[in-house]
Amino acid sequence: MNVRGLVGALLPAFFVLDLGYFAGKRRSFDADQAIELSARNLPFRASRSGPTLTVRSTFSVGLPLIVFGRQLLGRQSGKHRPEPGDSGVGAVTYRMPTLSRILGAAFLLFGLALAPNAKPIEAQPTQVQRGEYLARAGDCISCHTASGGQALAGGGRLNTPFGYMLTPNITPDAATGIGLWSSDDFYRALHAGVNRAGEDMYPTMPYDFYTRVTRDDSDAIYAYLRTLNPVTSLIDVNHLHFPFDERWTMGGWRELYFTEGTFTPSPNKSAAWNRGAYLVEGLGHCSACHSPRNLLGAIEKNREFAGAVIDGWFALDLSENITTGLGSWSIDNIATYLKTGAFNGRTTAIGPMAEVVHNSLQYVTDSDLHAMAEYLKALPPDSPLRAGRRRPDATRLQGANLYIDHCVACHQSMGRGIPGVFPPLAGNGVVLASDPADIVNVVLLGIPPQNGSIAMPSFAGEMSDQQIAALANYVRTSWGNTAAPDATSSTVARLRIGNKVAHLSNDASFLPLAR
Repeated sequence: MNVRGLVGALLPAFFVLDLGYFAGKRRSFDADQAIELSARNLPFRASRSGPTLTVRSTFSVGLPLIVFGRQLLGRQSGKHRPEPGDSGVGAVTYRMPTLSRILGAAFLLFGLALAPNAKPIEAQPTQVQRGEYLARAGDCISCHTASGGQALAGGGRLNTPFGYMLTPNITPDAATGIGLWSSDDFYRALHAGVNRAGEDMYPTMPYDFYTRVTRDDSDAIYAYLRTLNPVTSLIDVNHLHFPFDERWTMGGWRELYFTEGTFTPSPNKSAAWNRGAYLVEGLGHCSACHSPRNLLGAIEKNREFAGAVIDGWFALDLSENITTGLGSWSIDNIATYLKTGAFNGRTTAIGPMAEVVHNSLQYVTDSDLHAMAEYLKALPPDSPLRAGRRRPDATRLQGANLYIDHCVACHQSMGRGIPGVFPPLAGNGVVLASDPADIVNVVLLGIPPQNGSIAMPSFAGEMSDQQIAALANYVRTSWGNTAAPDATSSTVARLRIGNKVAHLSNDASFLPLAR
């Protein structure tokens, strides 16, 4: 565009910005008002991105030009003293040179035109948004929601060797929930394991992990829970056997096994490792399921993350063990598995782990999942629960025949499966687990369709306990699988009875992907 065209294009703006005549009265131009009026009309767009709020400001890039244009428009030609005949006693009028007005208008308009190309500005989420994200990361909903019940209204069943507990209502209902709790009450429950009444809490509420949660994060979760719709749901939580149903017994347990303390980052580790440690050891309380417990229900510290049986399923070894753990997994493999519940070509989440993925981990940001994976990848290999040396299997031929009759059509010879349709059995973490409970449960219960795979039927009505044990042992010791052939008829019978009880009680926590 030539100079004449440019001037012609800017003339309308020139007359508007002149403001020399306003409501029939001549006055000075207030550039600050022009900037303010222009800024009011600038669009602002907001979009959610994970747990943060991304605000796209349309004002920042063009700001230098806008400021420069303002300065030009604010230039004065000096005071004009009144001459005889001028109207108004002592009138003073400020005039702007024509060239300055044109250039000022040009820079101002160009600045406003460039403004929509502003770069995103990351703003912190609100406390409630952050609390919702943290509650998801801690998987509160899986425990604090009964089968078929309202979210977080309590009633979820937690089985222990000493009886069972029902989770309390944590909606803000004043009579039956936490409506009367203060943020201090809530933090004391998480951090110290003491309820609002001043009583020691049972470790079925994993305060031995939540004690590591910061006060800011606790307050954020509390703020989020306060926004929920109150649900009247009175729960009788304690169904433990005597004497464990007496809360005073927790005094001794706490002295032996509970250490109060907020997570402290390690200065010798990366920020990602520390974030992963905070999530895994705190809110995520991964070790609560993936570690064996002693006779008093406390985690065996020398066997943490080595795998353990929970509700009839075996929570897998999360250590760096090359055979039964995560030794052959990359950080990206682990993060993808946590997000999707699948490790393509290797394994798929089942049982309670599928529930954790569905209710919690799929909502966690990729950066947090990679941080968790980095921390898990650094865990040392265990030794006590590592799969032992392979022993002869007297029923191997029977197991091979059962595999050919019932399994080979889908899982193929050599247990290689069909990618995306039927999972492989060779190298599958469920198959290689040091406890055979998972593979036995899969045969008994089947698996619903997930991640694109076709459903697997239940074989509980077609095979005896001895046949299922023989099949499980064959799969665990074939195609390079090095698990011990330790499934027995009694193992299958016990799991078969447990599954029937779970079905009759309609307790969905026993079933894969029930929620």
